[in-house]
Amino acid sequence: MGFEWVPLTKADVVAWAELLAAIDEVDQVGGRETADDLAEDLANPLLDPVEGTLGAWESGRLVAYGVTMARSAAEPVHRMSLWGGVRPEHRRRGLGGHLLEWAIGNTPALHERRFPGQPLELHVEVDSRNEGLRALVTRAGMQPSRWFYGLTLDLGAELPEVSLPEGLEVIAYRDDLEDAVREVRNRSFVDHWGSVQHTPESWRSNIVGVRAFRPEGSFVVLDASGECVGILLTHCFEADTEATGVREAWIQIIGTPREWRGRGVASALLAHALGEFRAQGYDKAGLGVDADNPTGALGIYTRAGFEIARRVTVYGLPLVPPAAGRPGDTAGGGSPG
Repeated sequence: MGFEWVPLTKADVVAWAELLAAIDEVDQVGGRETADDLAEDLANPLLDPVEGTLGAWESGRLVAYGVTMARSAAEPVHRMSLWGGVRPEHRRRGLGGHLLEWAIGNTPALHERRFPGQPLELHVEVDSRNEGLRALVTRAGMQPSRWFYGLTLDLGAELPEVSLPEGLEVIAYRDDLEDAVREVRNRSFVDHWGSVQHTPESWRSNIVGVRAFRPEGSFVVLDASGECVGILLTHCFEADTEATGVREAWIQIIGTPREWRGRGVASALLAHALGEFRAQGYDKAGLGVDADNPTGALGIYTRAGFEIARRVTVYGLPLVPPAAGRPGDTAGGGSPG
């Protein structure tokens, strides 16, 4: 095809960031990252940069990329995702198909090193407006697995006022709460589709140890004994802010353990966070939610004023079947976290 296909390295992060900006200029779905963000991604211990990344170069210019990263656990299925993109003027030249073929062929080896004998599925997220990608994954035999919404809220609008239940308080995130907050997240997402338990390593590498994390915009609900009973963790992506002029507080995680659901904790925590976001100079807030979330989260968000801005379908393809004697290892239900 006249392209040079090689793994991505730290020397490529500036070209990679430029490619992401070119893609989003047309697709308008967010996802821009700075070169520093991408260097951080390459250093993630769940990513094998040599075998889990691939870039296509033409005349010294990066024109397509693909990344497949492992998960921290395979419970009950190891769901690896392919993230990638093709420069708009290079589409319909077979680059996307090459990346998908690469991921289908290469992912099982990466999976086997971490979770030998466990089942594996490859997933690709498809925006509802991206007919080309939908056709590509369908031709490869991938099937819809789950549906998600991207929600947004204008912080210039009237914000909800919800009081916490008596005996609870909201505080800003602190480093000494890291383990307790991670435990609440793990307990809160046990019944969510695609979610796995975060280890201390994956928690730092993906959530609280990354450049996008905003501790001042992240909050914890404590009960009278000082136990964490609710969490809201926020990221902000500088590359998107620079490109759009709009500063968005992205709610990466919001959760309450099952025993605290239905008491208004999440609604009050969300209302508190939205007020703080506005005070901190954010223009809007955003988050993603499983359309079939079993906890009623979508209702909480829409009542707070969030509106659906994007619809995404996750397509899946089984690559390694469950081992013999394990018929119960099939997909479950909730939102990845």
